[in-house]
Amino acid sequence: MIEVWGRSSSSNAAKVFWTLDELKIDYALHKAGGEFGGLDTPAYLAMNPNGRVPTLVDDGLVLWESNAVVRYLAAQYGAGSLWPASARERAASDKWMDWATVNFAVALAPLRQKRTPGGADAGLAAAAERVDKLAGLLDRTLSASPYVGGSRLGVGDVALGPHVHRWTLLDVPPDRHPALRSYYLRLCTHGAYKRHIVDKLT
Repeated sequence: MIEVWGRSSSSNAAKVFWTLDELKIDYALHKAGGEFGGLDTPAYLAMNPNGRVPTLVDDGLVLWESNAVVRYLAAQYGAGSLWPASARERAASDKWMDWATVNFAVALAPLRQKRTPGGADAGLAAAAERVDKLAGLLDRTLSASPYVGGSRLGVGDVALGPHVHRWTLLDVPPDRHPALRSYYLRLCTHGAYKRHIVDKLT
C-alpha cells in the first residue's frame, strides 16, 4: 500500500491527498510536520533530506516535492483522467503546476501572513497588486476553458487549487475576476477538493 507522510493543514500535502482521493487510491497516512513533528528524525531525513512534507512511498519508490508526487500519481494511476494520453494536452495543464508554485503561491504569502496574528504589514499594497494581476491572468485563461488545461481537471488544477481557495479567503470584491470565482465553484464540485482543500486549509 502507498504510504504518505504529511498533515492536512499543509497545502503541499493536501495536493497529494486530493490526488489520491480523486483517483480513489487507498493509502496509509503517517501524520507528520507541524504539531505532529517527526521531520527531523534520522529515519524521516533518510527518506526526505529536506525535512518537509509530503513524502510518498510506493513499492520502494520514495518521492518528495508535492508537484513531483502529483505528477507521478497521475501518470501511474490516472491515465486518461488527470494524465491525458496526449502529450500536448498534458503540457497544457502541467505548465500551470510550476506557475502556481513559483508565481501565485509566492505572491499570496505576504497577504496570508497578514491574516495571522502578528502578520507583517510591510509591502502589503504591492503584494495585493501582484496577486490581483496574477488572478487577472488566471481569470482570462479560465474565461476560455473550464479548467486551466482545457475541458477537464488536470495536474495544473491540483497545483492551483489550494492557492485559489486561499485567494477566495482574501478581501476581494465578489465581482472581481468572475471566471476565476466560477472556476473555484467548479473545483468545489469535486468531492476530493472539498474534503482536502476547502474543509482543511485556511
